[in-house]
Amino acid sequence: MYIVTGGAGFIGSAFVWQLNQIGIDKILIVDNLSTSEKWKNLVGLRYKDYIHKESFLPLLTTEKLGKIKAIIHMGACSSTTEKDADYLMSNNFHYSKTLAKYALSHDIRFIYASSAATYGDGSKGFDDNEKELESLRPLNMYGYSKHIFDLWLKRENLLSQVVGLKFFNVFGPNEYHKEDMKSVVCKAYFQIKETGKIKLFKSYNPDYQHGEQKRDFVYVKDCTKIMSWLLEHPNVNGIFNVGTGKARSWNDLAKAVFRAMNLPENIEYIEMPKQLRGKYQYFTQANMQKLSATGCPCDFLSLEDAVLDYVQNHLSQDYPYLES
Repeated sequence: MYIVTGGAGFIGSAFVWQLNQIGIDKILIVDNLSTSEKWKNLVGLRYKDYIHKESFLPLLTTEKLGKIKAIIHMGACSSTTEKDADYLMSNNFHYSKTLAKYALSHDIRFIYASSAATYGDGSKGFDDNEKELESLRPLNMYGYSKHIFDLWLKRENLLSQVVGLKFFNVFGPNEYHKEDMKSVVCKAYFQIKETGKIKLFKSYNPDYQHGEQKRDFVYVKDCTKIMSWLLEHPNVNGIFNVGTGKARSWNDLAKAVFRAMNLPENIEYIEMPKQLRGKYQYFTQANMQKLSATGCPCDFLSLEDAVLDYVQNHLSQDYPYLES
């Protein structure tokens, strides 16, 4: 049995799809569907069962689930604007601690989602060196909730037994339920269909022209390939960045979407909300040397090729979801 928490979410459901691609369907999906549209991510996938996240922990401790091969913990509140700090501490930190303790005490492979949001404004760099964890200063409560779990594992000397993944700017199919947290690629596609143009935030940093703020954009299908490799290599552990290692500008991304849609470029720069200006990252770029040194094949699609696949094989299709 493979357990995927957050298995109906964006990266979680994409990883269920990845497992299906290699012939694995003995999967228990743990999530909170509630009234969201996440259930649509599950329609084209093969899995054994679904259970609500609140029912999962009590069931786990009864030992009724049988032999568990791995726990892939993607479940969390991923909103960078979430203001309920107690909820984030409970959902993202304490829940993760409970799962990690169980997995390690039962010799179960444990892979979890950390976040590039732990790096804060990037002034400390984007090096996934575990010795530097204490120096990081996240800019929002979401990033902090991920950061303190990383720190807890380090202080308990457990990082050598688990895998933590610091995902950078992930985009791709099955993110449609994320509302304001959808990627700019997804938002841009529908903006262009409706208005013929893309809106990007202006820059408030003199070192960056409008639209030249840079991010490490990584395609979800590339992320799941890395996760699959790590699942099959239990000797590889620690915290790793998951990005392309190549920062690209928002202008590059916008142009790639227009090109994928075979339309002329039309970009409008708009004011950034004041509450975001002090928490905005102007540059992110994953240092991928540590993961690459493990032997993991870090062969990523270019931004242009990834956007092309997303737009033409998913966003523009009647059924845009991943299916096995």
